[in-house]
Amino acid sequence: MSRHIETIHHEGWNPEDKQVYVPAIRVAEGNLVFISGVTGAPPYHDHPHRPEQFEAVPRDIEGQVKLAFEHLDLALKAAGCTRKDVVVLNRYFTNVREDQDAVNAHQGQWFGGHIPTSTSVEVVSLATDPNLRLEITAIAVRPPQ
Repeated sequence: MSRHIETIHHEGWNPEDKQVYVPAIRVAEGNLVFISGVTGAPPYHDHPHRPEQFEAVPRDIEGQVKLAFEHLDLALKAAGCTRKDVVVLNRYFTNVREDQDAVNAHQGQWFGGHIPTSTSVEVVSLATDPNLRLEITAIAVRPPQ
């Protein structure tokens, strides 16, 4: 981890466990950045929603998770952050049992060894488009300038 954020583990931690989250992160300094939910849909689209704007969104979770993390990258970069500055990742699935393994695999590669805190929740549907299967929100800490 970078100097401005520190991973916190407690009793029972085994570094051999393959985890996609840590129990806590302490922020020493920096600015909080709150990132709205990203999906496989275009980040900028009309409201009320127009279905034709979502026709190109892949239907499979592999395609959607790839785009969602690309959209998260765009927001992080615009805020002056990197992937290693993410301290909280909240994931909303429409079918957690079916999609979680694919998302975990992509997320692990995307973070490249960094592990944020995380919560995963299954929801009935996502607000943007009925074909979306995953939405991610994040909190990052921009390093001091």
